[in-house]
Amino acid sequence: MTLYINPVRRNTRRRAIEEIMRDWDDDYSAMISFPIDIVADSDGYTIKALLPGVKPEDLDIQIVNEIVTISGSLDADRKEGENYLLAERPSGTFHRVLTLPTPLDSSKVEASLVDGVLTLEVPKTEEAKPRTIKVKQK
Repeated sequence: MTLYINPVRRNTRRRAIEEIMRDWDDDYSAMISFPIDIVADSDGYTIKALLPGVKPEDLDIQIVNEIVTISGSLDADRKEGENYLLAERPSGTFHRVLTLPTPLDSSKVEASLVDGVLTLEVPKTEEAKPRTIKVKQK
């Protein structure tokens, strides 16, 4: 699905995308939830998500303006016909939409998955970064 959004209406756009994602989420009754930490600094954001057992090829990360979407699937490798006494490991799809306060530069994002922790280094656009302005005395 492709969305063309007018950047002038940022709040309207954000609400529309959140509503679309909420409707999309309703299609998946057994979604896997995962915890996320987001750290902000002057250059961008560091997002860490706990995704144990997920392989890099099973992840889909998309960034549009200030919206980060992390989705994918997790397979518990259960065999049909086996007599499980306990089956708690989750399997299925997961999906999370994060709306950050400033536009992001998606061309410079770095992602890594180490020991079940996904780390995204997401820089802000140049326009969104704070600038220091020196005042001259006359």
